[in-house]
Amino acid sequence: MCESNIYVIPSGVEDDEDGELFLEAVDKLMPEGEDVWRVTSIFGEQKIINGRIKSMHLVDHKILFELR
Repeated sequence: MCESNIYVIPSGVEDDEDGELFLEAVDKLMPEGEDVWRVTSIFGEQKIINGRIKSMHLVDHKILFELR
Protein backbone atom coordinates (compact mmCIF):
# COMPACT_ATOMS: atom_id res chain seq x y z
CA MET A 1 0.00 0.00 0.00
CA CYS A 2 1.21 3.50 -0.78
CA GLU A 3 -0.96 5.75 1.35
CA SER A 4 0.58 8.08 3.93
CA ASN A 5 -0.35 9.47 7.32
CA ILE A 6 -0.58 13.24 7.82
CA TYR A 7 0.87 14.83 10.94
CA VAL A 8 0.58 18.48 11.97
CA ILE A 9 2.70 20.86 14.02
CA PRO A 10 1.90 24.43 15.12
CA SER A 11 3.32 27.32 13.11
CA GLY A 12 6.84 28.31 14.14
CA VAL A 13 7.84 24.98 15.68
CA GLU A 14 11.24 24.08 14.26
CA ASP A 15 12.37 20.89 15.99
CA ASP A 16 9.21 18.77 16.00
CA GLU A 17 9.55 16.22 13.20
CA ASP A 18 6.86 13.93 14.66
CA GLY A 19 3.80 16.12 15.06
CA GLU A 20 0.28 15.11 16.00
CA LEU A 21 -1.58 12.61 13.82
CA PHE A 22 -4.19 14.41 11.68
CA LEU A 23 -5.41 11.67 9.32
CA GLU A 24 -4.32 8.10 8.60
CA ALA A 25 -4.14 6.25 5.29
CA VAL A 26 -4.36 9.33 3.08
CA ASP A 27 -4.86 8.56 -0.58
CA LYS A 28 -5.55 12.02 -2.02
CA LEU A 29 -4.07 15.44 -1.27
CA MET A 30 -5.76 18.19 -3.31
CA PRO A 31 -5.10 21.95 -3.14
CA GLU A 32 -8.20 24.04 -2.34
CA GLY A 33 -6.50 27.44 -2.20
CA GLU A 34 -3.33 29.03 -0.90
CA ASP A 35 -2.20 26.85 2.02
CA VAL A 36 -5.57 25.05 2.08
CA TRP A 37 -5.71 21.33 1.29
CA ARG A 38 -8.45 18.70 1.08
CA VAL A 39 -7.18 15.31 2.20
CA THR A 40 -9.04 12.05 1.65
CA SER A 41 -8.29 8.71 3.26
CA ILE A 42 -8.72 5.31 1.62
CA PHE A 43 -11.82 4.95 3.83
CA GLY A 44 -13.47 8.03 2.26
CA GLU A 45 -12.94 10.32 5.25
CA GLN A 46 -12.22 13.90 4.13
CA LYS A 47 -10.70 16.76 6.09
CA ILE A 48 -9.54 20.28 5.27
CA ILE A 49 -6.15 21.39 6.52
CA ASN A 50 -4.93 24.98 6.56
CA GLY A 51 -1.14 24.95 6.45
CA ARG A 52 1.93 24.29 4.38
CA ILE A 53 3.77 21.06 3.72
CA LYS A 54 6.89 21.12 5.88
CA SER A 55 8.27 17.74 4.82
CA MET A 56 7.35 14.51 3.08
CA HIS A 57 8.92 11.17 3.98
CA LEU A 58 7.43 8.89 1.36
CA VAL A 59 9.36 5.77 2.35
CA ASP A 60 8.02 6.25 5.90
CA HIS A 61 4.51 7.11 4.55
CA LYS A 62 4.54 10.41 6.44
CA ILE A 63 3.57 13.96 5.43
CA LEU A 64 4.21 16.74 7.93
CA PHE A 65 2.19 19.98 7.76
CA GLU A 66 2.91 23.23 9.58
CA LEU A 67 -0.44 24.74 10.56
CA ARG A 68 -1.30 28.34 9.67
